[in-house]
Amino acid sequence: MKRGKRYLESEKLVDSAKQYESSEAMDLVVQTAKAKFDETVEIHVKLGVDSRHADQQVRGAVVLPHGTGKTTRVLVFAKGDKADEAKAAGADYVGADDLIPKIQNENWFEFDVVVATPDMMGVVGRLGRVLGPKGLMPNPKAGTVTMDVAKAISEIKAGKIEYRLDKTNIIHCPMGKVSFGKEKLSDNFDTLIGAIVKARPSAAKGQYIKSCVVASTMGPGIKVNTSKYQ
Repeated sequence: MKRGKRYLESEKLVDSAKQYESSEAMDLVVQTAKAKFDETVEIHVKLGVDSRHADQQVRGAVVLPHGTGKTTRVLVFAKGDKADEAKAAGADYVGADDLIPKIQNENWFEFDVVVATPDMMGVVGRLGRVLGPKGLMPNPKAGTVTMDVAKAISEIKAGKIEYRLDKTNIIHCPMGKVSFGKEKLSDNFDTLIGAIVKARPSAAKGQYIKSCVVASTMGPGIKVNTSKYQ
């Protein structure tokens, strides 16, 4: 793959064989972001678990202290008082059965997170085939199936993100913007890694965090030493 001049310049700043301490890595990720827009910083964590086994799943949600730097659009499935509560709490869209054809037939996906009250999960379940592959299905573990819709919305708007394993046992997550700077990115990194460590399944054996890489949207990957988090 042919890389641009900016990327190659950034790559020179990173020792690909080295595992950097987290604060040093955040410093580098800011230095190596050369794009003309405010790049997103992502974390990629490979875990020593097997996601094919139900007892080795790693999934959850955490509120990043400095948020993600992006505005999250929230869709809430609720009725009656709970629908009113969701609107008052700042949900971008609120509805019930009426939203099903809009999503299914019109391919409407103007939202980033879906929250539902437990009584609405029968309705939302009909959207499993379209929401599931996009990672948008509400889930009690992520706090998106709840009667306390106001709390769920405020946490999501404050920077709550969901993390989950993919089929290759890697968690990919946004953890802020380059403009946050080293200190804020370090805070977000520590919070996210802490949550992933806490979510370690009891069935996981041996080394839990196999590798951890951070990178900005257009920048090179930077390996992070996670021995202190193990």
